[in-house]
Amino acid sequence: MANLRTVIELAILFLLYQSTFGQQVPLSSSSERAALFDLRSSLGLRSKDWPKKADPCSAWAGVQCQNGRVVGINISGLKRTRLGRQKPQFSVDGLANLTLLATFNSSGFSLPGSIPDWFGQRFRALQVLDLRSCSIVGSIPVSLGNLTTLNSLYLSDNRITGIIPTTLGQLSGLLVLDLSQNSFTGSVPSSFSALGNLTLLDLSSNFLTGPIPPALGTLPKLRILNLSSNSLSSAIPVQLGDLSQLVDLDLSANSLSGSLPSDLVGLRSLQRMVLGYNLLVGALPDNLFSRLTALQFLALNNNNFSGFLPDLLWSRPELRFLDVSNNNFTGILPNLSSNVNATNAVFNISHNRFYGTLTSLLRKFSFVDLSYNYFQGQVPASRANVSLGDNCLQNVHNQRSSEDCVSFYTSKGLSFDNFGEGNVSGQPQKSDKRLKYILAGVFGGFGFIVLLVFVIIMILRACGRDGVAQRGIGVGPIPAGGDTPTAGASINFSNLGEAFTYEQLLRATGDFSDSNLIKHGHSGDLFQGMLEGGILVVIKRVDVRSLKKDSYMVELDLFARTSHTRLIPLLGHCLEHENEKFLVYKYMPNGDLSSSLFRKFNSEDDNLQSLDWITRLKIAIGTAEGLSYLHHECSPPLVHRDVQASSILLDDKFEVRLGSLSEVCNQEGDAHQNVVTRFLRLPQTSDQGLSGSPSASCSYDVYCFGKVLLELVTGKLGISASDEATMKEWLENTLPYISIYEKELVTKIVDPSLIVDEDLLEEVWAMAIVARSCLNPKPSKRPLMRYILKALENPLKVVREENYGSARLRTTSSRGSWNAALFGSWRHSSSDIVAAPSSNSREGISGLKQSGTAGSQGSGQGNGFDHSSFHKRQSKEIFPEPVDVQDTERHGQD
Repeated sequence: MANLRTVIELAILFLLYQSTFGQQVPLSSSSERAALFDLRSSLGLRSKDWPKKADPCSAWAGVQCQNGRVVGINISGLKRTRLGRQKPQFSVDGLANLTLLATFNSSGFSLPGSIPDWFGQRFRALQVLDLRSCSIVGSIPVSLGNLTTLNSLYLSDNRITGIIPTTLGQLSGLLVLDLSQNSFTGSVPSSFSALGNLTLLDLSSNFLTGPIPPALGTLPKLRILNLSSNSLSSAIPVQLGDLSQLVDLDLSANSLSGSLPSDLVGLRSLQRMVLGYNLLVGALPDNLFSRLTALQFLALNNNNFSGFLPDLLWSRPELRFLDVSNNNFTGILPNLSSNVNATNAVFNISHNRFYGTLTSLLRKFSFVDLSYNYFQGQVPASRANVSLGDNCLQNVHNQRSSEDCVSFYTSKGLSFDNFGEGNVSGQPQKSDKRLKYILAGVFGGFGFIVLLVFVIIMILRACGRDGVAQRGIGVGPIPAGGDTPTAGASINFSNLGEAFTYEQLLRATGDFSDSNLIKHGHSGDLFQGMLEGGILVVIKRVDVRSLKKDSYMVELDLFARTSHTRLIPLLGHCLEHENEKFLVYKYMPNGDLSSSLFRKFNSEDDNLQSLDWITRLKIAIGTAEGLSYLHHECSPPLVHRDVQASSILLDDKFEVRLGSLSEVCNQEGDAHQNVVTRFLRLPQTSDQGLSGSPSASCSYDVYCFGKVLLELVTGKLGISASDEATMKEWLENTLPYISIYEKELVTKIVDPSLIVDEDLLEEVWAMAIVARSCLNPKPSKRPLMRYILKALENPLKVVREENYGSARLRTTSSRGSWNAALFGSWRHSSSDIVAAPSSNSREGISGLKQSGTAGSQGSGQGNGFDHSSFHKRQSKEIFPEPVDVQDTERHGQD
């Protein structure tokens, strides 16, 4: 378990510190002083952290000395200078002269490049090497096997490739080996059997193949073994049963096959076993779980297990999490004795073949998923969050068909209660068939009437149309709220990180002290915290008594069903409290866009520094990628509904992670309404649902994203979070300065703190044009998010004149092209915005009028006007709409 893992790591580091670092005295070695200054220069460390005129042993952050010699360096958390950030490299040659170095920790500090081969030649005293999350590439040098004094090696979360060197088996003193989240190939080295002192081995999230070496069963002190998310195959070796000290075993997401060995009974200290997403088959060994008395977390989901589930698993009070979903288990639920108390435990047996009636089991657990089985009878009263869909239960929605239930119970030689209307065990009775025929006739006649009405409505609508089809989301009123998951939704908790205890979160946040409060969010209070091991996190505390809906379950359901690098990483959760629920996220060092657009350069300087344009464009593209994933890669499409600067979170490299996910819901609109309803709807002109809340349409996200883009262009803080009245007034004063033909106009609204040259100004201009397209008052005329993403990735193609085609070419251009979709909104500009920026503007008032007005001023739209006279160069990539509209506008002015 992760908390046990951090305890082990902290204990190792504490003992190392106690034994290595004594009272610090001034640095006495001139060669080591030169080495430190070399590091300071090559890594681009700031004077604030490593001041030139101060003694390194007493004043340099992260430098540890003993008897005037450097024995430890920790640059984790430090930042490079601006020049150093422009070209970061794995430039640590200065370390070679620090011959007494015992620890080197650069976790989270970017060191792009390969680990130097001399690392294994010069460090004869090195005990801890921590290079986690450093952007390292290349392979591990075999010379690292020479670091015989090493007891902790952390290389996780990098881009290291190649095979794992067998020479690492020579590190006999190694206690911790973490190579997870890289791109290693090949097999797990059998030489690891020589690591007799190893307590933690983590090789997860790589591309390792082949069988699990039986030699791993010879590591007597191993407590954590994680080989998940690889391509390991063959059976689980029985030798793993000899790991008597093992408390955490994770072999999930591989291609392991065969049955679960009964010889694993030796794992008597095991608290967590995860074997999900493999190819394991057969029944569970009868005697296995009677011996694993310490087991608290068991995940066997997504395999091909069959047979019965031992009753012992249900009745054991220490088991807090059981997920055996998506297998072929069968059997009935046991009646638990009254002394069993598994309150707050999570049990998921969905997608199996369990049957019979429901028992008092439901009263014992907080979260139960029994969906996609064959349970029948009535549902007993329960305080649990229970998912019961696709069973054979009475008075419950979304159950299996009668034929399906009858077929299953007949195959078992049992009778089915027919949803409370009498037992059946064969084919439906004749009276049932007659009733079906009668109902078929009634509904058939009704269907004919509906079809006739439908045809009449189509004819009437066709006669009343103006030739332009109102397509897509946002054509008519949309019910507010969306299709959001409920507290009883089926959630795969094994995909949701660690199950933290309430005590862990109390320690992490100082009892949720006000000093750690980040802000009061609309779905819960956000606190900064530090887990054991120094891991910074953000913890959301949700008071379920003050919320009308289970917003935390909405987020858990989202994270269980989706995975994308542009969503805020969920590290875990704590659901054991009755009135408060907690979600734990990865800490984002740069906060959100609303706090990072302008920020202090350093703590001694009160002047605010603005984000440069390259970073702003990067943030815009990253946000568009996240929204494009929700809109176009999820099925059904998902709507964020809270897109604003405070929802755009930024990591240490200003990469975007979308937050504020408690409002995410399935898109409503054409995909969720029948044909008659769609034809009866009125054209939509608002982004509000019927109740006044944000509508569940992707076009609403596009509109909100347009406000964020203008916030990036203008530097106007708070625009994306402002109310509609304030926003409308601001847009009336801003949008007239955004014109396809007048680049210089945009300079009047650009953030004055931005320093941009001519090329960058074109990109600013392009983003402003994209923003205006997103802000079209008619939702159906806003571009799709995937087209917006294309435009932001190719900003110069949005504005440069050579990309505009002639009228003749436009008629043959694809209406599905991203540029056509983007500029389609210019034809339908807001009639509310009529103010012109100045009397000498080339676009002026006419540049903001609707297409009907523009068309009346000349013969530009479809009347044979030769637009090629305005543009002598024809485009390789055609932009059909803007030329058609704005050339007409200019012609009207001339």
